Amino acid sequence: MYTFPISGVETYWWLPGLVAFVISFFTSMGGLSGAFILMPFQISILGFSSPAVTPTNLVYNVFSIPGGVYRFIREKRMIWPLMITIIIGTLPGLVIGAYLRVKYLSDSKNFKLFVGIVLLYIVVKLAQGLKEKTRESINNQDFQVKTLKYNLRQIQFNFNGQAYNTSTGLIFLLTLIVGVVGGAYGIGGGAIVSPFLVAVCGLPVYAVAGAALFSTFLSSVMGVIVYSYFLPVIFPGFQTVKPDYLLGLSLGVGGFAGIYLGARFQKYFPSRFIKAILAISLGIVVVKYVGGYFW
Repeated sequence: MYTFPISGVETYWWLPGLVAFVISFFTSMGGLSGAFILMPFQISILGFSSPAVTPTNLVYNVFSIPGGVYRFIREKRMIWPLMITIIIGTLPGLVIGAYLRVKYLSDSKNFKLFVGIVLLYIVVKLAQGLKEKTRESINNQDFQVKTLKYNLRQIQFNFNGQAYNTSTGLIFLLTLIVGVVGGAYGIGGGAIVSPFLVAVCGLPVYAVAGAALFSTFLSSVMGVIVYSYFLPVIFPGFQTVKPDYLLGLSLGVGGFAGIYLGARFQKYFPSRFIKAILAISLGIVVVKYVGGYFW
């Protein structure tokens, strides 16, 4: 057994990395880092429930996501206009979310209820996505993404021989709200953005995964900085909440390998299978956290 000095978490040294690897391998296929599942893991299994668990979860994103982003860029599956729009909306919300986490959600019971509500939203979106008919395997030049148009009104790109279009303003407003939730929950926002882009905007999960992961990485970097150094500067009277960097790194090493391989093998897995696994897993957590608040 090993004790992480900052958080006091006592566990096998290899367990956080192994759990992060398995989770991130599947979630990265949908543009998710897996942080939204690792949060309940840290709280319920590792017993790490202080406010510091939020920035620690963001540290996991910082260490784990770059490998997957590299893979998506290499395969020319990064929608740069979409990524830019997401990050512009997300970053301001992160500061607000950090404030709400420290002021109103420091109590473990209240925080678990908040986590359960966020995950319930994600479960609903994933369940809606199960009704979509998508190609299960695409392994040719059409798998690459090509931007057709980007302005203040719309983002248009071509994927698999089909043109897709979405509203720039809608994406911005959504990600502004997502930034608040992501900053408080420690997920970077991608876990909410990606299901929304797929289920509501009708965009293909194979195409949006790279942009969702990259925006999650950038917003997580900002979140770690805000929690570690700027929280008392931005909001006088509040103490700095520093993450457990060693635990975040331990999770991040496993996540790095999982996300890289998930991005590499994404096109060989049916999107319905991925969404079903996520929906079932998150549903169990929702019942536990929301139910545990009232009973």
